[in-house]
Amino acid sequence: MTTILFRADSSSTVGTGHIMRDIVLAKQYKKSKIIFVTQNLDGNINHKIVEAGYKVELLKSNKIKEFIELVRKYNTDLVVIDHYGIDYKYEKKLKDKTGVKILAFDDTYEKHHCDILLNHNINGDKKRYKNLVPNGCEVRCGSKHTLLRDEFIREKRKKTIFIAMGGADHSNINIKILQVIKQYKDIKVNLVTTRANKHLEELKEYVKDIKWIKLHINSTKLAKLMKKSDFAIVTPSVTVNEIIYMQLAFIAIKTAKNQKDIYNYLVENNYPALKFFNKKELIYLLNLELKSMKLINFTNLSKIEKDIIFNFRNNKSVRKWMYTKEPLVYKKHLAYIDSLRTKDDRIYFLVKQFGHYIGVVDLTSIDTKSKEAELGIYSNPELKAKGDILMQAILDYSFQVLELKKLKANVYVENLSAIALYKRFGFQKIKEENNLLYMELINENR
Repeated sequence: MTTILFRADSSSTVGTGHIMRDIVLAKQYKKSKIIFVTQNLDGNINHKIVEAGYKVELLKSNKIKEFIELVRKYNTDLVVIDHYGIDYKYEKKLKDKTGVKILAFDDTYEKHHCDILLNHNINGDKKRYKNLVPNGCEVRCGSKHTLLRDEFIREKRKKTIFIAMGGADHSNINIKILQVIKQYKDIKVNLVTTRANKHLEELKEYVKDIKWIKLHINSTKLAKLMKKSDFAIVTPSVTVNEIIYMQLAFIAIKTAKNQKDIYNYLVENNYPALKFFNKKELIYLLNLELKSMKLINFTNLSKIEKDIIFNFRNNKSVRKWMYTKEPLVYKKHLAYIDSLRTKDDRIYFLVKQFGHYIGVVDLTSIDTKSKEAELGIYSNPELKAKGDILMQAILDYSFQVLELKKLKANVYVENLSAIALYKRFGFQKIKEENNLLYMELINENR
């Protein structure tokens, strides 16, 4: 049996994210002996390690001599280092003295002396580690290496606003965010934090008489809370990986220097993100995101939204009613979306409602002279009964914005639910040919 030592700390100052993601990684080594080596710092969550079933060895300090003794004591095969206070020199000395294999976490592109480098954030860029790690080092980067807690693998989403400013909330902005949100009607909040939060008592005092805020301390049900939420306000940190996996719309607020790279990635990919808390900017973004209906033109999609559409379109339940029934090729999918920038006769939208991605609507063969177009829609295969919402969204845009006179649709005769949907909105059968039902809707107001 191999022995693995995880070296990480948690506290009111350090935060709690390192320990939590290390526990996720530890579960991947089911046949190994796992030991967490950590300090007993104020506000630590070492109890979480014990609850997960792992042994804890306490260090008196972060000095390497004490740690080397433990590596030798347990005849260690692998050391996992997840600590901003441990640098290249520390790792090299550890390697030289013990010969142990080292896996180092990194999300700030620092120099490391390790055998495996892991940057599991969505913006992880393997190319940026050139000359930062030894030759032969295995570099694991990006979303395919994202560490998700079991609850996020099992669950996928639902309602209200989810707020997570980090387990320690170093910048103390939870209350400021709540003061912004209180101006909105019919809003509920799930706010998560931990006992490592130095401002916890102040926060508890603020929310104690407010019914629309539910405070969750040291919650083990984060995925379920996200599932019940329509929208999230979080830091550009590990939490973003989980939010995006749950396909939950969000605003990110940068609160620490080590969040810089994820923040930049979000900005570059058209996600709403603030460099620091700003009341006016937060209100502006909330006004945009909390509208009941939002049509995102395909030419303005973020990378993750392109991926979401790719997954929708490749689902068997969607493909069976398409002219092209073969799975899409990802590169061609991206190329097609990019090509739409030069096409005047096609408009595609990803539709969001209360932050949820609910489906795609499109207008093709748009004729500006005759004021006609062909219509198509398909919904998120994981959501039910969203056809009416999608149909209303595209009809409003077609008749009110483009001022079209007629919409046409071609539906497979076996697609009874789609035919019923079109009929509910007034589409009339024109003809049936080659297993297709041809339908159209006349704008009576034109």
